[in-house]
Amino acid sequence: MRERWVWAGWFVLGAGVGTAALFGAYQIPMVKDRLEWRLDAAAGIVAGWLHPGETLPTPAHAGLLTPLPHTPTAVPTAVGVPETPAPTPTPLPASVSLPAPEWEKQDWNNCGPATLALALRYFGWEGDQYDISDLLKPDRGDKNVNVEELVYYVRTRAGWLNAEYRVGADLNTLKRLLAAGYPVVIEKSLILPPSEGGGGWAAHYVLLTGYDEGRQEFVTQDTYDGADLPVAYADLDDRWHAFNHVYIVLFSPQDADVIADLMGVEADPEVNRQWALERSQAEVAARTEDAYAWFNLGTNLTYFERYGEAAQAFDAALGLGLPWRFTRYQFGAYIAYFNQGRFDDVIDLATATLYRTSKSEEARLWRGWARYRLGDLGGALEDFQAALEINPNYLDAQYALDYIRTGG
Repeated sequence: MRERWVWAGWFVLGAGVGTAALFGAYQIPMVKDRLEWRLDAAAGIVAGWLHPGETLPTPAHAGLLTPLPHTPTAVPTAVGVPETPAPTPTPLPASVSLPAPEWEKQDWNNCGPATLALALRYFGWEGDQYDISDLLKPDRGDKNVNVEELVYYVRTRAGWLNAEYRVGADLNTLKRLLAAGYPVVIEKSLILPPSEGGGGWAAHYVLLTGYDEGRQEFVTQDTYDGADLPVAYADLDDRWHAFNHVYIVLFSPQDADVIADLMGVEADPEVNRQWALERSQAEVAARTEDAYAWFNLGTNLTYFERYGEAAQAFDAALGLGLPWRFTRYQFGAYIAYFNQGRFDDVIDLATATLYRTSKSEEARLWRGWARYRLGDLGGALEDFQAALEINPNYLDAQYALDYIRTGG
């Protein structure tokens, strides 16, 4: 009996020493760099096994309000989706090929910083993706950098350049900017292999550096798949659709008037967003079963603080089915539901997102606010603190934390 206890003691001691050694080895930067993303990917796969399903849940309170009509009253009278009005009648060249910046492979979940690095490099910047990600997503497990953050980096860390983003654009907008000598960053969808966090639908940034009318293709600099890759117009437009047709253009401050001319009336963000709203209304009218069109409609309505209508649009999108990663990248549903007092729906949606994407500071923020409004101060503090642990530069989370600590 005594020998059994001795062996058991040695086993426990050995297990403890082994665990400590593994933990110590994991803290070595080179080891952590190689293992961290694999562990996170494995966690995502296991979470998918334990909670199968490729779509986000439908909100519990969906349908309590009068649903939006399939043909909104503000839909333009023209049949189909309207094209963004061209600012000038200048014909576009048949093809454009801008010099491709030096390509680099993106790090794990780093397509935003890596793609922005390519765009900056086109203008002579000499940094790399890590200069950007160290500020915008210091935790490698943070799987999203949004367009506002990318524009912020350009304006504050590459001050000799400026950047603007707009939504609701069409392919002619992209061609017009390229023809004038400006590469364009867009956000679109990507289908990942099973080895990448369980695979499936995800968001992805690419840089456009040319197009060819004869081939009906854009030339893309893709930090995931490679440099100078052709992408068919139709395929790019289809994948771009999930992100409200958003684009970012970089330019020298002395070119501000040139960019304004290229954008035309949509140089005004309010006009741009109104046009995007009308486009999304037309898309919903033409394709009532298109979840992305409904979500775009909700996003554009949220911009104008029309939260009741936006919440109904988001209900429709979630009811039709959105990929489980979707609210890792887009947050309008949290905002609309919160402003409608649908705090349980905010919590349910954020919790579903965090189940397989635990390091989403935006989901943490909005779940924290919803918990606060329901009287759960401990839960709110936990979420706000977690958001700041993921991204210490997240000012919205710092404000939220200060707000409840000081009693509002």
